Amino acid sequence: MRVLIVAFLLLSFSGFSQEDALAREYFKNGDFEKAFVSYKQLYDKSPNNYNYIQYLIKSYQQLEQYNKAEEILTFQLSRSRNPAFLVELGYNYQLKNDMENANKYYQEALAFIDQTPSYVYTLGKSFEDKALLDLAIATYEKGMQINPGLDFNIQLARIYGDQGNIEKMFDSYLDFVEKNDSYVNTIKRNFGEFITDDSDSENNQILKKILLKKIQTEPNLLWNEMLSWLFVQQKEYHKAFAQERAIFNRKPESFHRIKELALVADADKQHDKAIEIFTYISETAQDLETKLEANYYLLKIQIENSKPSDYTKISQQFQQIFDLYGMSPQTLELQILHAHLTAFYLHDTTQAISLLKGSLDMTLSGFQEAKIKMELADILVFEEKFNEALIYYTQIQRNLKNSTLSQEARYKVAKTSYYKGDFKWAESQLTILKSSTSQLIANDALDLMLLIRDNKYEDSTQTALKLYAKADLLAFQNKTNEAIALLAIILENHTGKSIEDQALFKQAQLYEKTNQYDLAVANYQSIITNYADDILADDAYFHLAQLYNQVLDQPEKAKDLYENIVFNHQDSIYFVDARKAYRRLRGDDIN
Repeated sequence: MRVLIVAFLLLSFSGFSQEDALAREYFKNGDFEKAFVSYKQLYDKSPNNYNYIQYLIKSYQQLEQYNKAEEILTFQLSRSRNPAFLVELGYNYQLKNDMENANKYYQEALAFIDQTPSYVYTLGKSFEDKALLDLAIATYEKGMQINPGLDFNIQLARIYGDQGNIEKMFDSYLDFVEKNDSYVNTIKRNFGEFITDDSDSENNQILKKILLKKIQTEPNLLWNEMLSWLFVQQKEYHKAFAQERAIFNRKPESFHRIKELALVADADKQHDKAIEIFTYISETAQDLETKLEANYYLLKIQIENSKPSDYTKISQQFQQIFDLYGMSPQTLELQILHAHLTAFYLHDTTQAISLLKGSLDMTLSGFQEAKIKMELADILVFEEKFNEALIYYTQIQRNLKNSTLSQEARYKVAKTSYYKGDFKWAESQLTILKSSTSQLIANDALDLMLLIRDNKYEDSTQTALKLYAKADLLAFQNKTNEAIALLAIILENHTGKSIEDQALFKQAQLYEKTNQYDLAVANYQSIITNYADDILADDAYFHLAQLYNQVLDQPEKAKDLYENIVFNHQDSIYFVDARKAYRRLRGDDIN
């Protein structure tokens, strides 16, 4: 008998689930006649089911049968004075243009909060769902006034944002995060929808004014942190630095934030500001590790942004650091960087290799030893001693299996094979790496694999691909002008071949590196014009837009290019960055 009862209940439940799903589908598709019939049947079977009551009322309202909806609501209220039904009845009167009765029931619903503050969320959500935003605000504010332990600032901020009341929106978000500081990054993301990199924009000015006032009246480092974040968005790194120093002076354990700011400034090509901040870190840090790390970044930035005439002086700075702190595992990253400068910029590979082999004599971890060998192998590639380089890369793979460094070594094995012209072996390695746990390595592997596949069959001798690989090697060796010249030969002798857009793009990047911006523009434009349907078109659009926006100071041209990506290339890997840049240049929001 029990089995029969259970089976009956399961069948009944299954039947209800199917009817409910069908009713929801009718309503979702706007077939309100059928939705009404389905929900009426469900309501008759389960008159206490709140969901069925709600959707039956909505179906009646969609069909403009307001009196039928009123009958159900009046009946429900006769059984229990549920404030949610009061809101529904008020809204039903509003749909009939009877605002007097609508407001009567709205106010009765609000009065429930005085006795039972726990109704606040339900009522506020009901008002929000019906776009009765002023009433929703009144509900949430009243709830917090009656019970200060309640916090509806997130809901209020969202409503103020919808209303365009930006100042109150910022205030509400900040009131919330003051009590819930674990949400600070979420709030920053929300703010990011309303501010731009233009410090003079109205919304930026509003947020800055609010934060400055809070800093003056409420001593909370959270406001300095938020103001620093705003300055970073505006690319005013000197102002952000001032705030971070203020935070550090009161909270010494926040020192890591200053390093993060320096890295952001450097990534944004604000090298002078990054150098200033790293200099401060090197002079202020109390522990040796932080001092050495700051010096590492200082020298790295100098190497990447100096003229050849400065390289010897930079090398001398390394020696000063080694004289002060010694040649030990603590200074290993600096030793590797010094060897890199010596080989790739001063072109003294013999000395660079000697330096690295000396470093290998120290007591090192497996990871540290692998980093030295990686640089040694890179220098051997620089010298075009490919087989020797492959030995070191393979050792790293074998000794640090499944690590990111091992995957990087595998990629460099593929790249070295590609430089040698062994495209088949390179492709086999790249096929494995396209699923790498490191997204950067996976993307690089996929790009190189596609380059090889797209060009290896077109010419049985693979002449163009071999020339391109040689140009790529010259670029790796910092022989930029030679690489540009070789790419020009490819473009002259292999016009119309699949390698042409790759050569144009690579050459454009090298033109940018040598500040030949007009030539870079011409190359990007050629790709856009002649290869609009190829994979590199997205790259050309974005890089050309960045060039106009960040270097050539032609924002209108940049905006047009970003716009093309936003509206015509939604699948592009550049979509998010292009959309953000486009919104900033427009100075308003887009969806």
